[in-house]
Amino acid sequence: MAGRINDDDVKAVRDAIPIDSVVSEYLQLRNAGGGNLKGLCPFHDEKSPSFQVSPSKGLYYCFGCQEGGDTLDFVMKVDHLSFSEAVERLASQAGITLRYEEGGYTPGRQQGERIRLVEAHRAAAQFYTEQLDGAEAEIGRKFLAERGFDQAAAAHFGVGYSPAGWDHLTRYLRGRGFSDKELILSGLAQESRGGRPIDRFRGRLMWPIRDITGEVVGFGARKLRDDDNGPKYLNTPETAIYKKSHVLYGIDLAKKEIAKTSRAVVVEGYTDVMACHLAGVTTAIATCGTAFGGDHIKILRRLLMDNSGAEVIFTFDGDAAGQKAALRAFEDDQKFAAETSIAITPGGMDPCELRLAEGDAAVAALVEQRTPLFAFAIRQVVARHNLDTAEGRAAALEAAAPIVAGIKNTAIQHEYAVQLAGMLGILDSQFVVRRVGQLARWARDRGQRGGPGGPAQELRGGARPGPGADRPAPAGPRGPRLDLRSPAHRTERELLKLALQHPHLVSPAFDAYGADEFTAAPYAAVRAAVEAAGGAAGADEDYLRRVRDAAPDDTVRALVTELAVEAIHSRTVDETYAGTQLVHVRLRAVERRVAEIQGNLVRLGPHADPEHVAAVQNEIWVLQQYGTALRERGAAAL
Repeated sequence: MAGRINDDDVKAVRDAIPIDSVVSEYLQLRNAGGGNLKGLCPFHDEKSPSFQVSPSKGLYYCFGCQEGGDTLDFVMKVDHLSFSEAVERLASQAGITLRYEEGGYTPGRQQGERIRLVEAHRAAAQFYTEQLDGAEAEIGRKFLAERGFDQAAAAHFGVGYSPAGWDHLTRYLRGRGFSDKELILSGLAQESRGGRPIDRFRGRLMWPIRDITGEVVGFGARKLRDDDNGPKYLNTPETAIYKKSHVLYGIDLAKKEIAKTSRAVVVEGYTDVMACHLAGVTTAIATCGTAFGGDHIKILRRLLMDNSGAEVIFTFDGDAAGQKAALRAFEDDQKFAAETSIAITPGGMDPCELRLAEGDAAVAALVEQRTPLFAFAIRQVVARHNLDTAEGRAAALEAAAPIVAGIKNTAIQHEYAVQLAGMLGILDSQFVVRRVGQLARWARDRGQRGGPGGPAQELRGGARPGPGADRPAPAGPRGPRLDLRSPAHRTERELLKLALQHPHLVSPAFDAYGADEFTAAPYAAVRAAVEAAGGAAGADEDYLRRVRDAAPDDTVRALVTELAVEAIHSRTVDETYAGTQLVHVRLRAVERRVAEIQGNLVRLGPHADPEHVAAVQNEIWVLQQYGTALRERGAAAL
């Protein structure tokens, strides 16, 4: 059983890798002002970025779903790791050797299961690439050469070869310290009839499948010999680290260019990705033995940031199966804010075949000559009807108009409505425009009422979901609701942000404030956490971590993170601004105390003890004088 990781080592891991470098492996980050970065949240679907990262504080927070924390919290959440697994992963990246308490550290024995499975795949990828140079792999090298891929191309994509024997990889990984159980769990081996592990992949060309961070999590294996009775492509089974609906082949190589150009090209196979990248289309990615679906869309949306200029281009063969796949892609269009297009390859060739037949320029031209997916879908639907009859034209209109109504951009929607009228031969184009507008309004109204996403029908029948229909309901509020329209609450929030983000500006005055000076219970809890962490005056590099650790529960901890990341409402954050917030919070506390004492004085009535009344009146006078001083002298009166 693994021992507890040494606290100093955990701190070293936290400090070693900047949080923005970790987060940017999963999504595109842009400047959010105030030293913060923003992007689309990886933990919930959203159209505009509410996820913020503060590199200087080592924290992230989503103002949409309220998820937040430090680098380790992010890795734990995004990759479903335990705390120790997250520390071990980042320590491996940073080259930090971890020390374990309550027992010594034995390499390979005390690491989390997921980390071990990743390491097994990393070792397997190295083994397979080395085997590609052997005599047995000549058939694999020939396969690649026939498709225009030389040794350098194979090395760039990490293509390898699995020997035809029963247990070559199994024996190799055993020698590297991996157990039989780990080999089975990783999907690299399977149990034989006799119960012993044997290689899952034998005598095949191997493509490593990497996640967005570049770690190998699975393999795609291509059959090479006629006596191989298995499927043409055999992929890693579902494991703790490999979910085929959550990975895109080539995403590790394409992610930076996708983020830079705001364009992604979706192809159908491993060799198509290779062909595109070698032809200069370095934004190409592919699914791994499954249809392009919602989880793949989430990966791309986080890289594309869903800005208005973003584009997703699907490439499909020109045959019937390719067109059917294109129509399936159209059904997912509304899940993107990006525009979607389609590039149909000529003569039924895939990008790999096109490159081989006509060269790199033809592949690049294919992508550039794309057609908007809406236009393609409309033409396909219209083509199914007999436009020589009034009945056929009416049926085509009712089938195609919902597609046009689903276009997000209203100006483009109008243009397509006019084009649809021309396709159908309907001279009164405004009739078609009005029909499309009517369907679009219905869709919006139904969406606002929480009903189905619109009246449009899917291309194969059934209700087509409208924009946002795939999005989960917003997360419920955490903790008591804060009325941020209250000036008191807004000022208290601003002061707490200053105390967390710029503690030197509010020290030492802030530490003299009591929790009762904060009228919102959650804010009072944050103030108490700051005090428990040693106060703002004692802030150092571990200050925020101590405050988060001092929070009594996850609700307060999340609020601390939120306040530590949220922008301060002033262009100039200095002692003057901080002093103003300190004064406002203290002045309102004084005014509340005066009102409370005056109420008590009234309740004493005319028969109260004169000395007691005098003492109460004196306290009111002192507080009123203090309030006057705060108004006149500001922070100097604190």
